[in-house]
Amino acid sequence: MACLLEAPLRISVLSEVTATSRHYVDRLFDPDPQKVLQGVIDMKNAVIGNNKQKANLIVLGAVPRLLYLLQQSSSSLQLRTECAVVLGSLAMGTENNIKSLVDCHIIPTLLQGLLCPDLIFTEACLRCLRTVFISPVTPVQLLYTDPTVIPHLMSLLSNSQRTQEYITQIFSHCCKTPEHQTVLFNHGAIQNIAPLLISPSYKVRMQALKCFSVLAYENTQVSMTLVNVLVAGEQLTQVFVKMMQRDQPVEMQLTAAKCLTYMCRAGAIRTDDSCIVLKTLPCLVRMCSKEHLLEERVEGAETLAYLMEPDVELQRIASTTDHLVAMLADYFKYPSSVSAITDIKRLDHDLKHAHELRQAAFKLYASLGSNDEDIRKKITETENMMDRIVSGLSESSIKVRLAAVRCLHSLSRSVQQLRTSFHDHAVWKPLMKLLQNAPDEVLVMASSTLCNLLLEFSPSKEPILESGVIELLCSLTQSDSPALRVNGIWALMNMAFQADQKVKVEIVRCLGTEQLFRLLSDPDTNVLMKTLGLLRNLLSTRPHIDQIMSSHGKQIMQAVTLILEAEHSIEVKEQTLCILANIADGNTAKELIMTNDDMLQKIKYYMGHSNVKLQLAATFCVSNLIWNEEDGSQDRQDKLREMGFVDVLHKLTQSTDSNLSDRAKTALQQYLA
Repeated sequence: MACLLEAPLRISVLSEVTATSRHYVDRLFDPDPQKVLQGVIDMKNAVIGNNKQKANLIVLGAVPRLLYLLQQSSSSLQLRTECAVVLGSLAMGTENNIKSLVDCHIIPTLLQGLLCPDLIFTEACLRCLRTVFISPVTPVQLLYTDPTVIPHLMSLLSNSQRTQEYITQIFSHCCKTPEHQTVLFNHGAIQNIAPLLISPSYKVRMQALKCFSVLAYENTQVSMTLVNVLVAGEQLTQVFVKMMQRDQPVEMQLTAAKCLTYMCRAGAIRTDDSCIVLKTLPCLVRMCSKEHLLEERVEGAETLAYLMEPDVELQRIASTTDHLVAMLADYFKYPSSVSAITDIKRLDHDLKHAHELRQAAFKLYASLGSNDEDIRKKITETENMMDRIVSGLSESSIKVRLAAVRCLHSLSRSVQQLRTSFHDHAVWKPLMKLLQNAPDEVLVMASSTLCNLLLEFSPSKEPILESGVIELLCSLTQSDSPALRVNGIWALMNMAFQADQKVKVEIVRCLGTEQLFRLLSDPDTNVLMKTLGLLRNLLSTRPHIDQIMSSHGKQIMQAVTLILEAEHSIEVKEQTLCILANIADGNTAKELIMTNDDMLQKIKYYMGHSNVKLQLAATFCVSNLIWNEEDGSQDRQDKLREMGFVDVLHKLTQSTDSNLSDRAKTALQQYLA
């Protein structure tokens, strides 16, 4: 039978099956309907709060029989209702129970049952459906398989407070993707659920609120619609604001704050709106304080981090509200030693939430410190903060590691922190360890942080170089993930900036010319830009330029030609012309340009381009080629004169852009000297 559990579990459960359990199931097959009804009622009473009995009955095949009786039109309404109640009770057992019920197709059967006009039966079916759908093991997609289900559920919303509570709870648990949001939105979720926010029933109000939070999350269409909704003549945002008042239950305050946060992040409410600055943000900061339950503090911190992530002004306001930065330090103190001695239950609870608390604190610190130097300083000066981040990087929980590296990345944007805290705590060591073997999500954040640690003013740059990082970064450039390719090449670019020849040679050797040129034709513009940046940094200072061009000149010139000929952005072409200007500054390297008439024509073309940036870069290139104090300058000047460069330079001296006209005049002076 489809709903039986896997064999090993069956054997262990069957060994405990009692004659009584079998007796309950046997009674479901009695030819007398009255005895069947009594059997179902007795079964209902037997399974309440008894998980072993529930498992026994499922193994003995009670579920298919109950579903059969529920579907039969010959069954009395009372019997059908009692069957739905028992199924709901079985669903309140273990996750294995739910799996068995789902395997027996309970969902389509109950959804079919909702077509019955009887309210008590409908409520029993909805209550059971609610219990099944809120389980993490139930595939939520089963709600959307039949396109008639959602509109039918919407039509049942007005039937009773119970139908309102169960249906909105089903919606909020089954709305997991943008597609789900769209389906619910298109079937009138907003206009049908909005009136429930002022229902006399707290449970209904709460479930309606949860519905709006999942509908609005990262959804501009929903959020923009919500702003204009009126509930009993009052704007929906004001209804949410009232729900955040301190005299409301914490769950309601938090969920209303989430709704406004999501609407704000989706662009429907401005970040400087009073409902955000004066209501939502203080409410979320309040949720982070000690007097709240650990799970509330986690949710408050994570929602606050999300609210202010893109907005420096909100970050500044939050950092000075209720000593938030210091308050978060408390998130790292669980489980506390006191609870370990006095209360095992409390210890278990603290342990369970300790990871989540640390994750939430790191996320909020990352968000707070992402823009403002003073806030970053405040964070790093919080008790043992850098030590906490360092230990967070090697935690067993992947989510904590990711949040810790996010926090580190946020702080690594500070020159001051790179020079002080990061150096004092040798942050680069655990970061390098993290890069050895981590999922892509962590790798992206860790490699972004490494890019900052490799900036030339960072004291960590030298020890990182000595730790063999080049090979690691070169391997990142071969990743399928564009973000990892960008970070790998970006870190190499930072490393090559004003580096000595040994480092540059090692980068070229390790990356390999084939990979370098593969990156120069990467479909991702960011990868291409950073590769050009790397090339530009490699080709700086004359001895380096000449050495690299003597061994790789042919391929580099080929790559430059391809980029200048292809359809690329102004930024890409400007960077490419700057590389050409660097090559033109070499002693021997410049001959690779002078002997390539096609390249010279390209430079001339870009001197006459409509974009000033490209004109500047091309003119700079010419200046370097004809500079007077260098050997062979006369021959180069003569050749460029013959090719019409002097005429173009004269024209450019009349440019309205002062930088361009000055650069053209400087170049012309080489001819006069």
